[in-house]
Amino acid sequence: MSAAPGPVLVTGAGGFAGGYLLELLAGAGDELVAWARSPVPRHAVALARWQQVDLLDRETVRRTIDTLRPSQVYHCAGSPHVAQSWQDTAGPLAANVLGTHHLLDALRRTGAGGRVLVTGSAAIYASSPVPIAEDHVVAPASPYALSKLAQEELSLRFLREEGLDVVVARPFNHTGPRQSAAFVAPSMARQVALIERGALEPVIKVGNLDAQRDISDVRDVVRAYAALMRAGCPGTSYNVASGVGRTMRSILDGLLMRARVPVQVATDPARLRPNDVPFLVGDPSRLGRTTGWKPAIPFDRTLDDLLEYWRAHA
Repeated sequence: MSAAPGPVLVTGAGGFAGGYLLELLAGAGDELVAWARSPVPRHAVALARWQQVDLLDRETVRRTIDTLRPSQVYHCAGSPHVAQSWQDTAGPLAANVLGTHHLLDALRRTGAGGRVLVTGSAAIYASSPVPIAEDHVVAPASPYALSKLAQEELSLRFLREEGLDVVVARPFNHTGPRQSAAFVAPSMARQVALIERGALEPVIKVGNLDAQRDISDVRDVVRAYAALMRAGCPGTSYNVASGVGRTMRSILDGLLMRARVPVQVATDPARLRPNDVPFLVGDPSRLGRTTGWKPAIPFDRTLDDLLEYWRAHA
């Protein structure tokens, strides 16, 4: 009698995208195991069997993988902050590269054999005046981007040399409810909510508003992850993007249109990034051809939901 298939493992399940991915997968009926370093988010307690695992702890990762023998792994854990990577260069390299090595090496040693979806980043690309396909030149412009490129190369090495079934997602920017205010769109939405409440002066502080980004709804992004787990080609990288560029100014304007009180705008030098890429928009054609995925949530709804979240939680 063959052994029952192992659980579906989601690393970084306490994070932004990881939490939404758990919600999506919970509806599929599979046994879910969620790894997180921090306390379990209250909204997600019942979605999975939670384990507190630090991917930098090699022996704990190895022992836990040997026990679990997961049938699929969504690797969402890592350091996600571009701006913070300039203050702490070693942190992203450890979390995104060393942590990934510990996970993939443990999977190799146990021979679990399931597919691994590694969530890389579109931050690895050089700027381009047109939407970027997967064969576009890479030119990491931050320590974070460098760590994500190294993570991807490491992951594909495990496929070439060790036979792991690895697929790489390269998500472009994404947002939605529950995203940390350390990121641009939720930072602006949180400030609007606080101003409406009278808890903040009616001046919203912003960084570079001219940068153009491809920003998807996180709920669409995790659908793409699940689609790649089902249908992605081993050893292939896929842009997860809408194909639509939006300036930070247009996002701010959308939030200000929804504000219930007048709001002024001021540039905060602390929010400006060195080497900010001026244009980063993705071409999602490969993802669409391979899986049939396409964005489903209008950006107006994303802004509505984002602002309503911060009105309730700011």
